Amino acid sequence: MLPNALSVIRIILTVPIVIALLKEQYLLTLLLFLVAGISDALDGWIAKHFSFQTRLGSILDPVADKVLLTCTFIALYWIELMPLWLLMIIFVRDVIIIAGALGYFLGEMSAESDLLEPSLISKVNTVLQISLVLYLLLVQFYLSIDGFQDMIFIVVATSTALSGADYALLWVKKFILQETKK
Repeated sequence: MLPNALSVIRIILTVPIVIALLKEQYLLTLLLFLVAGISDALDGWIAKHFSFQTRLGSILDPVADKVLLTCTFIALYWIELMPLWLLMIIFVRDVIIIAGALGYFLGEMSAESDLLEPSLISKVNTVLQISLVLYLLLVQFYLSIDGFQDMIFIVVATSTALSGADYALLWVKKFILQETKK
């Protein structure tokens, strides 16, 4: 289906985005990142608008987001545009999400198990993380306001930590519910 193909394209776009970023080609990185963002918006809109939502899509879309953002954040750290402490907070949250999802989906193998829907805080966090990438790219063309970047880092770190805690609680609830069904 088209939404899944768009998710795969987003995963593939990660490679040229990271290469351009490591070569400090910020305009190219920005353009490729925007294309990836448009593909993300399109796959979600198409899936909902045309009822193309599938279990594979509910897994593939967030995986594409994780691959793109995680690789981009690692590259941003590597070229010293992002601090290690923020990268570690983002990484820990993603480990919580991935470990919980794997545990849940491996334990709940029935076809009728519910599709994973991101929470509101997770959606807000994703928007903030994408905004952080765009800001860090755009600031390479213009002067930044003193202290503004640190404030952005703290806001993203806070939303990431809250989203991680939200997912941890979600997985605990799902595991308890899963065990009570047995």
